[in-house]
Amino acid sequence: MKRNFFLYLTAGLLAVFCLASCDNTPKVTLTEDAETYIMDNGTVTARVSKVSGDLVSLRYKGEEMFATTLSPDTHPEPQDASNPDNPNWKNPTITGRAHGYWSHDAMGVRGSAPAIPTITINPRKNGGKIAEVSVKAISEGRKMGTGPGTNAAAGDLQVDIEIRYALERGASGVYTYCIFNHPASYPLAQFGEARYCAKLAPFFDWMSVDKDVDFYYPKDHNAGDKYVYTAVQSENPAFGWSSTTKNVGVFYINPSMEYMSGGPTKVEFMGHRDTNAEAAGCVLNYWRSSHYGGAEANMAAGEDWNKVIGPFLIYVTEGEDHDAIYADARRQAAVEAAKWPFTWVKAPEYAVKRGQVTGKLVLQDPLVKGDFVNLQVGLTHADYVSPRPAGPEVITSWQRDAKYYQFWTKGLADGTFQLNNVVPGTYTLRAFTDGVLGEFAQADIVVEAGKTVDLGELTWTPVRKGRQIFEIGIPNRNASEFYRAESRRDPEIALKYAELFPDDVHFVVGQSDPGKDWFFMQVPHNEDPNATVMPFFGIRSNGRATPFEITFDMDSQPISGQAILRVAMCGTSSTRLPVTVNGVDAGILMLRSVGDNVIVRHGSQGIWYETEFTFDATLLKQGTNTMTITVPAGPVNDGVMYDYLRLEF
Repeated sequence: MKRNFFLYLTAGLLAVFCLASCDNTPKVTLTEDAETYIMDNGTVTARVSKVSGDLVSLRYKGEEMFATTLSPDTHPEPQDASNPDNPNWKNPTITGRAHGYWSHDAMGVRGSAPAIPTITINPRKNGGKIAEVSVKAISEGRKMGTGPGTNAAAGDLQVDIEIRYALERGASGVYTYCIFNHPASYPLAQFGEARYCAKLAPFFDWMSVDKDVDFYYPKDHNAGDKYVYTAVQSENPAFGWSSTTKNVGVFYINPSMEYMSGGPTKVEFMGHRDTNAEAAGCVLNYWRSSHYGGAEANMAAGEDWNKVIGPFLIYVTEGEDHDAIYADARRQAAVEAAKWPFTWVKAPEYAVKRGQVTGKLVLQDPLVKGDFVNLQVGLTHADYVSPRPAGPEVITSWQRDAKYYQFWTKGLADGTFQLNNVVPGTYTLRAFTDGVLGEFAQADIVVEAGKTVDLGELTWTPVRKGRQIFEIGIPNRNASEFYRAESRRDPEIALKYAELFPDDVHFVVGQSDPGKDWFFMQVPHNEDPNATVMPFFGIRSNGRATPFEITFDMDSQPISGQAILRVAMCGTSSTRLPVTVNGVDAGILMLRSVGDNVIVRHGSQGIWYETEFTFDATLLKQGTNTMTITVPAGPVNDGVMYDYLRLEF
């Protein structure tokens, strides 16, 4: 018995010791040759070019996940579908490029100065826990970047670039991030399209971008217009492709949206098939684009600026089918978000030590009752003048900002919010919620590392300029509550308006239903039976003017004063909308010239803003009144999308 006791004790101690130290997971190795770094953890093998910073190979359990060769193709991608004569989109771009790459790589204009490759984390020094490599490029007079819309022979802008890739022990994917620096000695710099793109192996045939874009997409499927596949970035941190034949998947996972543009409402282009002969599946992580109003990242001459995009995970996985693979990627997204910020990142531009902001919004509006619905609270840079070479000043707010970090969270129904992992700095606190017109803002919120800023109760009193006469829609920054908004991905939906509303919209306040009687876009009324849709350009045919008539009641006749129609827009192509009240010309509703191409690119939300139309209240009368807003005749694309309308007096 004594002997057995010691045997059991010894075995137990060995088991405990093994649990603590006998990890059979292969260690990370890092090797190199003249042109590449090779990182391997037994599951994933990543090969990085020392010349460009491209991820030229990504293998999962020995299987190549990326396209390795593609036919040369200089087919230009249109950057501004509303203006096909714009020379910017006619410049050739390199769309035949294979594997994974940043649009602003370390090569700059081809044939310019060499990149600087470096091992930034050596796995031999940490027991095989993690490896990281860097490929850096110093601009110094040469332009960097050859992405969409950029002339490949000229480059995009002067900015220093450092591309990094990291591989952890036991991880099923490789991280990548890019550090951009614009020293004060550099001239004006304006980013064009800025993204990370991966071209996938031919066996990937199922694309999963969000719950509505999750479908079988084989090589021979003629997609037509790729913009039918866009989605809201913040709602989809995991997106990519899987293979129905090999049951593997490649997904991008953004653990944070702080480095992306446009905040929680930004719609973006995240995946499609390439235009070249091989029609490779693509995954795209856009941090600055021209889509749906786009965003800006411009640095003035003499401005010292830097930003870190990422790290995000290029996740490779497997499962019994595409549903299981996509579900696994979404689960992994939650795991990555919980680890943010990553402590292994050793770069002065990346803040590991962060702060926190808490508070509670209290709404004071007699006509808005109940809890907050879909409350979004964020910390952003203050509105600023975006540097330009010439012309009028352009004020950039958070919806169009890609230059600075943004931090957003969903608040609770009672208005309580908590913003975690905020990079130290000075911000403007912003908030918006469904059912409330406008936006809360409080400037000069100072965040320090390791500290919590408790803002306490913040009173939000939405602006009202008079008694509410009527409202149409829900202020929620999109057109989702209006008729046929769910059909926005149908390229012909603007043409179908003429069939659905042959006599145009006649909306009776108190009787009509916005979900049945108000079409989600107001576009010129097509009368051409031969009108067709062109991919990227939409409908080139002209239509007649389209009136939307609103009928409402007044309990008394105004004898003086001004009535105010407050309009929240979520899509703008037309900018001048004539308005009549009871058949009398009341003036022009002037809209911003934001050109977000929401109609052309099959969206239901773009750049949101509020505008007002003021008119002589004596045009109103006791009893039944009519107001008519008209989109002028012109191309069927040239219309508008309303978020919400409210008449006040």
